[in-house]
Amino acid sequence: MRLLVLGGTEFAGRAVVEAALGRGWEVTVLNRGRHQPPAGVRALRGDRTAPGGLAALVSGEWDAVIDTWSAAPRAVDDAARLLADRVGRYVYVSSCSVYAWAPPSGYGEDAPLVEGALASADKTDYTRDKRGGELAALGAFGAERSVFARAGLILGPYENIGRLPWWLGRVARGGPVLAPGPRDLALQYVDVRDLAEWLLGSVERELSGAYNLISAQGHATMGSFLDACVGVTGGAAELRWTAPEDVLAAGIEPWTQLPVWIPAGSEGYDALHSADVSRALGTGLTCRSVEETVADTWEWLRSVPEYAGRVGVGLDPAVEAKVLGVPLEG
Repeated sequence: MRLLVLGGTEFAGRAVVEAALGRGWEVTVLNRGRHQPPAGVRALRGDRTAPGGLAALVSGEWDAVIDTWSAAPRAVDDAARLLADRVGRYVYVSSCSVYAWAPPSGYGEDAPLVEGALASADKTDYTRDKRGGELAALGAFGAERSVFARAGLILGPYENIGRLPWWLGRVARGGPVLAPGPRDLALQYVDVRDLAEWLLGSVERELSGAYNLISAQGHATMGSFLDACVGVTGGAAELRWTAPEDVLAAGIEPWTQLPVWIPAGSEGYDALHSADVSRALGTGLTCRSVEETVADTWEWLRSVPEYAGRVGVGLDPAVEAKVLGVPLEG
C-alpha cells in the first residue's frame, strides 16, 4: 500500500506512520519540518496554511491519505481537492465532538451533528471545524471514498495534550492523591496505536462513512486507570477516593483540572464516555488493556523528561491539598 500522511510526526499521525511502516507500506509524509518523521518515510515539506503550501503534492499517486487536521476546514478542502484524482481514499481523523450537544447516552453515528463550518472556511471552533473537515473530504472524495474516524479520548505514547502524562507525573510524586470517584466509573478512550491500526485497516477493507473510534464503555474504569498509574510509577502514591459532589463543590473543573474524569450523570459524561462503538468493533477495532497503555506511556515519558513542562492540564497542588485536608508538600 502507498500511504500519504498529512502531518505524521506527532501523536496520532506518528502512530499511523509507525504502524504503516510496520506493515511494510510505502509511506510519504507532508509536514512543515518542525519535527523529524520516523526513519523509513519519504518526507515532503509544506505548510498547508500558507499559499502554495501543498506544492510538493502536485504530483504522485497514493492508495490512501490519512489526515488528522483540527483547525481551518479549508486546509482539508485544499488537500482533498488537490488529491481527489490521484488518491483512492480520504481517511479523516474527526471527533465525537461533531455530534450536537448533548448527545444521548449510547449515541451512535446517526446522532444529530453540529452545523459544520464551510469547507472553505478559516478556523472557527473545534467542533464546527472538525465537521467542516468531514464536509471538505466528502465534497472532494464522495461518500464511497471517505472515512471519518470520530475519535473520543485518545491516550498513549507521544500524547501532546498531557492528560495521561499529567496523571503519571502526579502519581509518581507520591503522597495522598485526589482520586475522583467513584472507582467503578466507566471510561471510554482509545490507545493511539489501536486507532492507527484501525485507520490502516479501514484502507485495506475499503470502508466508508463515519465510525465512533473509542473502546467499549467500561473497557477501563477510573479505578483501573489510576491503579495502573500507581503500579507503573512505583506505588508510592496513596489514592484518596473522593465523592464527585465534593470534587465539584471545591470548584474543580472536570476534564481539564482532573483529566479524563467527568462525573457520571452529566451531559459531558454521556458525550465522552457513553458512545456506541459497535460499528468500529465490527470492522476491526481492537483495544489493548489500560495497563499496557499506561505502562507504555510511562516508559515513553521517562525518556523525555523535558515533556513535563509542556503539560497544560491538571490540578493545582494547593487545591488538591486543601480538598484532601493535608499539608501542601514542598
